[in-house]
Amino acid sequence: MGLFETINDDIKAAMLAKEKEKLEALRAIKAALLLAKTEKGASHDLTPDIEMKVLQRMVKQRKESAEIYQSQNRPDLAEKELFEASVIEQYLPARMSAEDLEKTIREIIARVGAKSPADMGKVMGVATKELAGKAEGKDIAETVKKILASL
Repeated sequence: MGLFETINDDIKAAMLAKEKEKLEALRAIKAALLLAKTEKGASHDLTPDIEMKVLQRMVKQRKESAEIYQSQNRPDLAEKELFEASVIEQYLPARMSAEDLEKTIREIIARVGAKSPADMGKVMGVATKELAGKAEGKDIAETVKKILASL
């Protein structure tokens, strides 16, 4: 069963359980996936890679909104955004631990043959493709920068 069908089933379950906040998040996911399906130039079937990117974008937006709400002293709205982000994250693959991320990036650096911080572009190109969905781009970049600086 694909992600779209899973979301539809979870929407039905949330409706029956009267989970209003979860229902809002699930409907937002469904809307984003429908939008991605109908975008100009998109094929009518979403690949798992595209679905993952849509969900990652949604989580990132929710977390950024929560930060803004926190800075404006609106914890009620920030809490809502963080809850929606947590619901969306349930449909993403598990995140890598910092140790696993560092180990994987060290392997990529060895494979690419990077020797200094000047080679960051080469490493990032490979790392972002291999670690898509497993780690955030910001974390990947920080780890690559740290490791290359120590070489």
